[in-house]
Amino acid sequence: MPDPRRGIPRTDQVLADPRLREAVDRLGARLVKGAVVAAQQRCRGGEIEPAAVADAAVASLPAGATTLRRVVNATGVVVHTNLGRAPLSRAAVDAVRTAAGATDVELDLITGRRGRRGRGALEALAAPVPDAGAVHVGNNGAAALALVTRVLARGGRSVVIARGELVEIGDGFRIPELLESVGARLREVGTTNRVRLSDYAAAVDSDTAFVLKVHPSNFTVSGFTSSVSVRELTELGLPVVVDIGSGLLTPHPRLPNEPDATTVLRAGADLVTASGDKLLGGPQAGLLLGEADLVERLRRDPFARALRVDKLTLAALEATLTGPTPPVPAALSSRPDDLRPRARMICSALPPGIEPEVVDSEGVVGGGGAPDVVLPSVAIALPECLAGPLRGGEPPVVGRLERGRLLLDLLAVTPDDDGDLVAAVRRTAGDAAGHEER
Repeated sequence: MPDPRRGIPRTDQVLADPRLREAVDRLGARLVKGAVVAAQQRCRGGEIEPAAVADAAVASLPAGATTLRRVVNATGVVVHTNLGRAPLSRAAVDAVRTAAGATDVELDLITGRRGRRGRGALEALAAPVPDAGAVHVGNNGAAALALVTRVLARGGRSVVIARGELVEIGDGFRIPELLESVGARLREVGTTNRVRLSDYAAAVDSDTAFVLKVHPSNFTVSGFTSSVSVRELTELGLPVVVDIGSGLLTPHPRLPNEPDATTVLRAGADLVTASGDKLLGGPQAGLLLGEADLVERLRRDPFARALRVDKLTLAALEATLTGPTPPVPAALSSRPDDLRPRARMICSALPPGIEPEVVDSEGVVGGGGAPDVVLPSVAIALPECLAGPLRGGEPPVVGRLERGRLLLDLLAVTPDDDGDLVAAVRRTAGDAAGHEER
């Protein structure tokens, strides 16, 4: 008998399929050719027939030319670091598409001369914080603090900071190591749980560059504690830099203990640093707001060039600040009464065999923000065995396991994702039922 594998179509024949020609335009020749070669290999192994090679190659193609996958965040964690922190608003996504091509990011179209880079984004950042004399944007929160430290503490000058604020900011990175990596010397004051103004005053000398206050955003210390306010620190007569962490520009009613840029600047801080992809709900960026001369000094330092954001970030940040409410602030403002009707509709669309149930839930802010705040929410309870298959589906749905059940919490799920969530659960439940029958 002739070997059926001899009938495997050549690569160029398979690539001539109209579906794969279109995919080359969308995904690139390298990725599509790889899918074809993999399908041919399956045919050589006897898994598929030669006539099915093109179909198998098409079926294996990703939706886009990136290995990143869109995920439905049903964990109840609003700012989930492992899921990319803040999801962008539609306005921000549209702005990124606009910025992806040639733009006037550094061109004054009226004069034809070089313009101020990111003018629109900077104006949008300054608008809600009129107490800031000037603003600047770096590529993340750690970069903003590193820029401040490198410039103000140049030459090995010291930075005074309370021991209880020497925090780890995630993935093993720590504030003291960050400061020392750009040349600063640390003067630690107080104890883990208590610090006084006199401790700071005793550590200040002619070599002190500034006093740093870091909000311990990802933990709380309670009991026998004391700290020194920003207003008290200004009495030392040195620049006061405050890293507020999560990026609130103004007070938020549901987060009363979370510092915001406006309040901190009004208390007398000279500079405020924060992240743009947490509570602000924008792209990854380091926000820097404060006294105009200091901000300009930082902006013009050569090190600022190494931390510069690209045009996509500038576009997304501006749209986040000027457009409709982004998903993160929307989630923070949602209430169980808003979520429960959606949960009931989703439940009614799911197969009764998996016994879906609408239950009360508790979400959290996440991303190192407001660790002591519980956000009342609503979830859909499903069998625990669906957790893995849902994570591996399309799109992946990530929930959380609690007391033997899988909870799909709607706090961070936008209404636009409800249909995809239903389809994913129905498909997963159907696959599970079919597997049991076999």
